[in-house]
Amino acid sequence: MKLLLDQDVYAATARFLQNLGHEVLSAEQLGKAMATDEDLLRTAQAQGRLFVTRDRDFGHLVFVKGLGGGVLYLRLLPSTREAVHQELAEVLNRYTEAQLVNAFVVIEAEGHRFRSLPAI
Repeated sequence: MKLLLDQDVYAATARFLQNLGHEVLSAEQLGKAMATDEDLLRTAQAQGRLFVTRDRDFGHLVFVKGLGGGVLYLRLLPSTREAVHQELAEVLNRYTEAQLVNAFVVIEAEGHRFRSLPAI
């Protein structure tokens, strides 16, 4: 899958995703290290990428402001990295890209919550 990583996503997570065979770009690689959250979400959607972040503010953008989906929100600490990475791999294997681009998924060490968004 094609992924855009927020500035706050660990380099280890980027490597993990690349090793799984996903096409990974970071906000920094796109020259958007200082971009707003809204701009990053729109960029991901315009490029057909899922947006991966550790920033809880994207829930507000998706559910309150209605700016779309395709967000994988990682509730990740250095101490839970391996467990969250395994759950992230599970999510990317379990759901199709079509399902994920219309969803907001919270991924934690203990599991994940998948929330489909209403069609617009």
